[in-house]
Amino acid sequence: MKQYLEFSAEVQKAKEEGKAIVALESTIISHGMPYPQNVQMAREVEQIVRENGAVPATIAIIDGKIKIGLTDEELELFGKSSDVAKVSRRDLAQIVATKKLGATTVATTMICAELAGISIFVTGGIGGVHRGAETTMDISADLDELAQTNVAVICAGAKSILDLALTLEYLETKGVPVIGYGTEVLPAFYTRKSEHKLNFSTDSIDVIAETLKTKWELNLKGGAVIANPIPEEHAMDEEYINGIIADAVKQAEENNIIGKDSTPFLLGKIKELTGGKSLVANIELVKHNAKVGSQIAVSFNSKTK
Repeated sequence: MKQYLEFSAEVQKAKEEGKAIVALESTIISHGMPYPQNVQMAREVEQIVRENGAVPATIAIIDGKIKIGLTDEELELFGKSSDVAKVSRRDLAQIVATKKLGATTVATTMICAELAGISIFVTGGIGGVHRGAETTMDISADLDELAQTNVAVICAGAKSILDLALTLEYLETKGVPVIGYGTEVLPAFYTRKSEHKLNFSTDSIDVIAETLKTKWELNLKGGAVIANPIPEEHAMDEEYINGIIADAVKQAEENNIIGKDSTPFLLGKIKELTGGKSLVANIELVKHNAKVGSQIAVSFNSKTK
């Protein structure tokens, strides 16, 4: 296993010094945003992690290696390249074996983070149960990964293009805790609120860190979702964005866009229909997640040394 992992100098040093490390995904760079906003966002997020006392480890696949931490040049490569594979659990072995460029999704970043001994992962939003999944069976691999991989995911809830009620049901069935940080309801990515109440919420970073430590010490396999709402000043109007999402979903259905193509299509369509406002919101919520996730990582690290 170790022969497939390659740590950046910064992450290697952090591991040797026992510092808190935060995993970051690369699909958001290669498939989530256009260039140059994607690279700028990635650099800013990494800097936020550093400013909050942790070390960033952006994860990606390059030339047969799982890179744990990217150089500035590698970030540029992922931001500019048009032939980067979007890698989920299903694709990981093949992309590593064939030495292709691969960007890690939430599920794959969790796998790679666990392999690298990193317990805290920051992203924008998790995947979930897609609308109409009762007939299409379109359910993100993120949910099963959360059930089996010991990594906590700090996010702004699930993307509101999904069926949020079924996503929460699925996570409950799989025994995945969803902890609201400063919220008693599941945030819906672009908006702070949804109608779905969470069974556990707290305003304390230390309580979240202690809960994660206790979960894994009890050998309760799997991750946890830390639901961290988008800051108020960057949240979008609920009625406005929900109308646009409904329009985007309708267009996806009309164009028969399903599976792993559906999320990039829907996010692109939403960006187009909002005149770019959704992209601004997306960037701001990722930055906020990086701040909160880094604080959780530092607290968790201090409790588990």
